[in-house]
Amino acid sequence: MKDHTVRRFEDELNELKATVLSMGGMVEKAVRRSMKALLEHDPKRARKVIERDDKINQLERDIDQMTRNILALRQPAASDLRFIISTIKIVTDLERTGDMAEGIAEAMLKSQETPLTHLESLEELALKATAQLKKALDCFARGDVLLALSIIENEKSINGMFQRIQRENLTYMLEDHRKISAGLMAYSIGKNLERIGDHAVNIAEMVIYMVQGHDVRHIDHETASALVTSNIES
Repeated sequence: MKDHTVRRFEDELNELKATVLSMGGMVEKAVRRSMKALLEHDPKRARKVIERDDKINQLERDIDQMTRNILALRQPAASDLRFIISTIKIVTDLERTGDMAEGIAEAMLKSQETPLTHLESLEELALKATAQLKKALDCFARGDVLLALSIIENEKSINGMFQRIQRENLTYMLEDHRKISAGLMAYSIGKNLERIGDHAVNIAEMVIYMVQGHDVRHIDHETASALVTSNIES
């Protein structure tokens, strides 16, 4: 009977992980589709991103219920408890990333009245942000703390790129006041992309906590790296 209970608990944890990854896949697609809609001026695709956000929100609610059931019935401890705690926080970041994708899609629809120009920088930022998100989901799937560290390190690159886009937009708006509306919209899209990168970092930090028990939030990268690698080497 005890072995059966243990197996059932493992099945529940595996199901939870699979559901989180399914949600992550939906969110990743939403981000890519929203940017594709923007770059290809495709309002139909943008509307689909907005419509499908409800499915992402529903998955968040489903996962919340799953975690509550496991906590109430199984009373997990040690690494299993860390996994549950990490999952709760990761799902919140995924839901908010879905909101960022929805925001980009909404901006695309508004841009039909105010066409955006100079999209190359936004496209480059989107590639970096989506790569970060994909890596975050991969490191969660594999429990890969070294990949998680690389995601945290890459945050500086994304932040720097966003700041560059801000400066570019300001220059365009100062040169031609007719570009102010488009510049503000481009800023909003860039901010959403930067936030997607931030959420990927949050996921990576929770993977480190899930695997090793180290809380590396709000500490510098060098300290986080030393904690993680010392744990591996020992």
